[in-house]
Amino acid sequence: MRKPCCDKQDINKGAWSMQEDQKLIDYIQKHGEGSWRSLPQAAGLSRCGKSCRLRWINYLRPDLKRGNFAEDEEDLIIKLHALLGNRWSLIAGRLPGRTDNEVKNYWNSHLRKKLIRMGIDPDKHRLSRSVVDPQLAKSEDQNKNLSNSAAILDDKTQGLPDLNL
Repeated sequence: MRKPCCDKQDINKGAWSMQEDQKLIDYIQKHGEGSWRSLPQAAGLSRCGKSCRLRWINYLRPDLKRGNFAEDEEDLIIKLHALLGNRWSLIAGRLPGRTDNEVKNYWNSHLRKKLIRMGIDPDKHRLSRSVVDPQLAKSEDQNKNLSNSAAILDDKTQGLPDLNL
């Protein structure tokens, strides 16, 4: 049985300071990634190895892309989600500089809701009559319009626009 990664005593929890970030960056630039369990002590950090690994991977790596997602990135996420489902690391692998965590969070906070507002089931990627979410729709009239639009389309003959999958 593996011993715990840290003894949970004298371990910093919560927000990282700029000094801790710099220590982690300097250590990894000098020694490279890996051996996350021994890294905190070697780098002079009072953190758990898992915390160091996640901080590096999700926030400090120099090749990370910062800022908003571009429209072509959104389209690609939607297409890949239709093809792969919730396999966020595979989807993020097709988006240089984006992490799986960032892609997953963007899907759950923006894209999923966007599809629902369009009357598209975000799980099946098909028009749906029952996907209208009262929290996301702006009014009852909009709910009726979306429901009527979905009812007009026959799922067997017409589906979503070609996603070029």
